[in-house]
Amino acid sequence: MSEETETDKQKQEECECPPTDSKKYEFIEDLPGVGPATSQKLRDLGYHTVESLAMATARELEPVGVSEKKAFQIIEAARSAIGISFVRADELYKKRQTVLRLTSGSKALDKMVDGGLETQTITEFYGEYGSGKSQFCHQLCVNVQLPPERGGLSGGALYVDTENTFRLERIIQMSKHLGLDPEQVVKNIIYAEAFTSDHQMFLLENADEIIKANNIKLLIVDSLTAHFRSEYIGREMLASRQQKLNKHMHKLIALARAFNAVAVVTNQVMAKPDQFFGDATHPIGGHIVGHTSHTRIYLRRASHGPVRIARLVSSPYLPEGEEILKVTENGIEDVTEEEKAEKTSKGRGR
Repeated sequence: MSEETETDKQKQEECECPPTDSKKYEFIEDLPGVGPATSQKLRDLGYHTVESLAMATARELEPVGVSEKKAFQIIEAARSAIGISFVRADELYKKRQTVLRLTSGSKALDKMVDGGLETQTITEFYGEYGSGKSQFCHQLCVNVQLPPERGGLSGGALYVDTENTFRLERIIQMSKHLGLDPEQVVKNIIYAEAFTSDHQMFLLENADEIIKANNIKLLIVDSLTAHFRSEYIGREMLASRQQKLNKHMHKLIALARAFNAVAVVTNQVMAKPDQFFGDATHPIGGHIVGHTSHTRIYLRRASHGPVRIARLVSSPYLPEGEEILKVTENGIEDVTEEEKAEKTSKGRGR
């Protein structure tokens, strides 16, 4: 009896769905045609905000039980509220001015990526174990809380940890070096440990409300591929693994765009023994990860010491480049001219 009543409610909501306009909607219940029954089902699916609905597809709303027509109307209303439409290139240029940049902690690396890590895009750091991927993630969690004049975004961080590498002790060290209150810094980091690939996806699919409520400006998944790599073994499982990875990364970019946040993923690597020339180290995830990551940075250790080499492998508009930096007790820092000269002289000596 209750199921019939709920179906009747949804049909009534569908009939009352008016044409969309550019009205600003704050909650999903404010959208035309979304009543209590539909809103609850949307929340159960992980759509808690208007921004997340604007990035959805009609097929993704099928489990709600609404018709395709109504799904399109709901999504269109959400998109009109945040301004998603065709625009001229000059208007797009003006919109691009809303893209913000987050400092990495290294001036050399910031220069290589045109001023810092972009919001509304995914930046991927990949490299071997110990190359500094998680160190960058910790540093960014602190840097995002800096004011804009110091290269930050005055926001919080959401950290999805899949390898149990997050350490508060490191956050405190970096915070003190930057003159920030460690107690306040750790309050602005929302942390979750993912135990399986499905759990990892679930966390991101239900993150929109937390992002909005906590002014999150940095989304981190460290590491993106660890669970997928261990759970989907063999060629027969490759297709399903890639499909899930694709869905996961598209959810991440949708959140980054909806909330104007920086999205960062770390990635493991594999060696290709049949490659005799060049670097045989390649990131996991294949073309799916490669196409979805807008900026890819390859990290590797120098021959000794805290020095790391960061290479810009892929970017939509920047040329390839390479910079050296170091990972110290203070965090990510630039290498001094004296250290560069010493490294060069040692290289020549060999």
